[in-house]
Amino acid sequence: MALTPFFGRGTGAWDPWDRSLFDPFVPISRAWDLLDVNGPNSFSRDAMAVANTRVDWKETPQAHVFTADLPGLKKEELKIDLVDKNTLRISGERQKEKEEKNDQWHRVERSSGRFMRQFRLPQNVNVDGISAKLENGVLSVNVPKAQPDANNGGDVKSIDIGSGSGSGSGSS
Repeated sequence: MALTPFFGRGTGAWDPWDRSLFDPFVPISRAWDLLDVNGPNSFSRDAMAVANTRVDWKETPQAHVFTADLPGLKKEELKIDLVDKNTLRISGERQKEKEEKNDQWHRVERSSGRFMRQFRLPQNVNVDGISAKLENGVLSVNVPKAQPDANNGGDVKSIDIGSGSGSGSGSS
């Protein structure tokens, strides 16, 4: 006979074999989530997934390249702006999947909601040459370098997102 309860694992504080509540290595915020009757981290996980959209920023000799994993998002759900000619803003919204009346959900792990990330650009960028592409759920924004005096500040410019096809780092 197994020592695990017949109703399964992962029921948080209601699981007599779950020691997470008393584990000194689990952050206190996680311990409070275990008391959630809908399951551990059900709300906070969704909120944090949207709030913590991860973006990599690398600098090459030719450009600054921003890369974000955005699986399942369409280019229509994304917006890229240049604010005051020195701040790159990446934002979007993942819509919640439509629920049917007869659907019974067993687990919901994909997040939905809005996100926004902003990056202050250095002065050595060519704001007129910014390009973006979305390919296989990966957003890539290319900000080419220019002379330091090419950036004069002032307004908001929207950047079109192209659909990528094939490989390579060129813009579409």
